[in-house]
Amino acid sequence: MFFALKKWIGAMLLPLPLLLSVMAAGLLLLWFTRWQKSGKILISASWLLLLLLSLQPVADRLLAPLENQYATWNGSEPVDYIVVLGGGYTYNRHWAPSSNLLNNSLPRVTEAVRQWRRYPQAKLIFTGAAAGYNRRSNASVAAEVAQSLGVPADATIVLDQPHDTGEEAQAIKQTVGAHPFLLISSANHLPRAMRFFQGAGLNPLPAPANQLAITSPLSTWDRTLPSPLWLSHSQRAVYESLGLIWQRLRGTGEHSAEPGE
Repeated sequence: MFFALKKWIGAMLLPLPLLLSVMAAGLLLLWFTRWQKSGKILISASWLLLLLLSLQPVADRLLAPLENQYATWNGSEPVDYIVVLGGGYTYNRHWAPSSNLLNNSLPRVTEAVRQWRRYPQAKLIFTGAAAGYNRRSNASVAAEVAQSLGVPADATIVLDQPHDTGEEAQAIKQTVGAHPFLLISSANHLPRAMRFFQGAGLNPLPAPANQLAITSPLSTWDRTLPSPLWLSHSQRAVYESLGLIWQRLRGTGEHSAEPGE
């Protein structure tokens, strides 16, 4: 019950639902009360914020401080394990395997395969329980994608019990002990994930994937026109910032690997 409540509150604090709720409150004031000026202010302010958060310079400036904490892993020291955190997925056996990994998950797996080719002696560990009504677990679907990209089945380990990052850290602790390992997650989520794993007494080496905040050249249209893509970048920045605050309040905190996280 608490888990579901936490998920609902977190979702409502994201930019789009929050600003739509503020707009709705403004419309209620305009239509049903005499507080016309207050209604106009709420609608105008929420519209302006929605516009700003949908612009690339604003969205990626919010996201960049999270993503810039760790550089792409190109270290030379050998590792025996590569851990890939779960994210968004579904399962349709008629699709190409990679199509079953949603949003942030496919870049995590492709980065894991890239790192495995640099360290072919390492075991690839995939985490994540079944979500919703899926027959397959997050971890097993991700492992299947890695195998379709050339990773041998005996080089993969599936941990399909953990539901969130805290549980993932405990499962990895039981599997690898004190061994250093590459920890692969989305660049914006990795700062929070590192706190979980280090708090569990583990020795993760950060290997970010799925960098989103763009600092390289873009067309004028991309930089100046609002887009749902840039709004999704703002959403990631807000989501992860709220998660870090919650994590600090609870000590190690807790984070669920959201569908699409």
